[in-house]
Amino acid sequence: MWLYWLDMTYTLLHVLIIGFNLIGWIWLATRRWHLYCVLLTAASWLLLGIWYGIGYCPLTEWQWQVKTQLGETGLPNSFIKYQVDKLTGLDTNSGWIDTLTAVSFGIVFVISIYLNFFKK
Repeated sequence: MWLYWLDMTYTLLHVLIIGFNLIGWIWLATRRWHLYCVLLTAASWLLLGIWYGIGYCPLTEWQWQVKTQLGETGLPNSFIKYQVDKLTGLDTNSGWIDTLTAVSFGIVFVISIYLNFFKK
């Protein structure tokens, strides 16, 4: 039973981080925290990615370990692909999801850098 709660907690944490990465730059009060969050995300995807594969997310790895213990198999590399497939009932193209994720992240990364360092 506790594994279901842990899985739901990881899902909630994933959704909160992704949501904050996408829109946290909007509010003046959260802009600095947004910058930290996107920098940590980029460090995970790119620096940890050197050893574990580009796009690596420790939170996804931990959640996949829980899902495996719950009996799920065939888990994709991406939490976002997993959720899109689950919500739509489709088997979406992982390349398309990864590209959309990277482009969206790149846009908010540039916005965050601009708002934190160049806009007065």
